[in-house]
Amino acid sequence: MKQNFYKCISLDFEINKSSFKSVFIVIFYRLSSYFSQNESNIIRVMGVPIRIAYKLIVEFFMGIELPDKTISGCGLAIYHGVGLVVNSKTLLGSNISLRQCTTIGHKDSSKACPRIGDNVDIGANVVIIGDIDIGKNTIIGAGSIVVRSCPPDSVLVGNPAKIIKTRCNV
Repeated sequence: MKQNFYKCISLDFEINKSSFKSVFIVIFYRLSSYFSQNESNIIRVMGVPIRIAYKLIVEFFMGIELPDKTISGCGLAIYHGVGLVVNSKTLLGSNISLRQCTTIGHKDSSKACPRIGDNVDIGANVVIIGDIDIGKNTIIGAGSIVVRSCPPDSVLVGNPAKIIKTRCNV
């Protein structure tokens, strides 16, 4: 899921450009991630001020917990963002849409977190929890609670989330 930094910045900007807040969050996340996930100790040390600013502004003041150690593919879209909580061990594919009041992780911080495939659209107030896989091209409806893996091209809704239909040729 590690991709070219500049390609990701460009795609993220294009997807989020209708909202300054979303652009700010995602670009700041990418920049902080670049420094936190870099293999060079020198670059990691140089990035400490950026990482501190990211944690203060985005995580503390804006209330958006998207740790810079979270691995995400290009094309991350954040709509509203308030109350967004993503565990640092969660793996996000490319072209993921996240909305407000969504929680993604695991109740036990020592266990594996969700792995979300490419092109997944996650509605508001969704909870995705546990060591599960969300298949590519999936839509998760608002208010759903996902505790089981789902295949690609699914549409999930409810508590607990159930597949209500399968999308073809997405």
